[in-house]
Amino acid sequence: MANKAQQPPHLHLAEVTATQFLDIWKHFDADGNGYIEGKELENFFRELEMARRGAGVDPTNPTFRENMKEFMQKFDKNKDGRIEMSELAQILPTEENFLLCFRQFVSSSAEFMAAWRRYDTDRSGYIEANELKGFLSDLLEKANRHYDDQKLHEYTQTILRMFDLNGDGKLVSLLSGVKLNSEQFNAIFTYYDKDGNGYIDEQELEALLRDLYQKNKKDVDPESLTGYKKSIMSLSDGGKLYRGELEIVLCKDPLV
Repeated sequence: MANKAQQPPHLHLAEVTATQFLDIWKHFDADGNGYIEGKELENFFRELEMARRGAGVDPTNPTFRENMKEFMQKFDKNKDGRIEMSELAQILPTEENFLLCFRQFVSSSAEFMAAWRRYDTDRSGYIEANELKGFLSDLLEKANRHYDDQKLHEYTQTILRMFDLNGDGKLVSLLSGVKLNSEQFNAIFTYYDKDGNGYIDEQELEALLRDLYQKNKKDVDPESLTGYKKSIMSLSDGGKLYRGELEIVLCKDPLV
């Protein structure tokens, strides 16, 4: 008999909370690389089908493969053959899609940075956990999202689990200490947007991060680099990191 502790969480629910969503993500993104892919993807689809059908599913059945192909055609927005966090948020029946709400604020860089600076008053590059609650409250109010204290606490913990990379209870402005002015940012975005399509993909982002670390004489720790890349890409739109998202990560101030 399988160990109950290893069973996929929450897939049977009519709707999942922000915390449950993150539990599901961490369960199926077993290697923590920021994607559900390969065997992880097969396991996810099998367990999702079992939860929805209430019966076993045979992955060797040709019908299973056909259904999985149709599933990916519907939800794999950037057609890279894997599921990222923003795509999972479209798949699961979330009670109030908080993670997408959070990402929408990232797209509105001026509002996001104004809220960030209100709490990161000393420009240290991070917000303490207790300050994060007020920070999220500001963002939710601007989005006209209704919430109570319990829900705000849940959202705060969810965001910390997503972005507190070293577990010290601080929400770090990614690549803190590596900040560009508007002229530098425009130049670097244009340089790494090799194909000129208006966004940077995961491969272009990795090259950009490596060069920034070396330019600022910072040691390139592969684990930290992977963590930063994963967190930054979670702000992307279907694997596409537009100027607004990258601006928040790299700029001292929002562009006008």
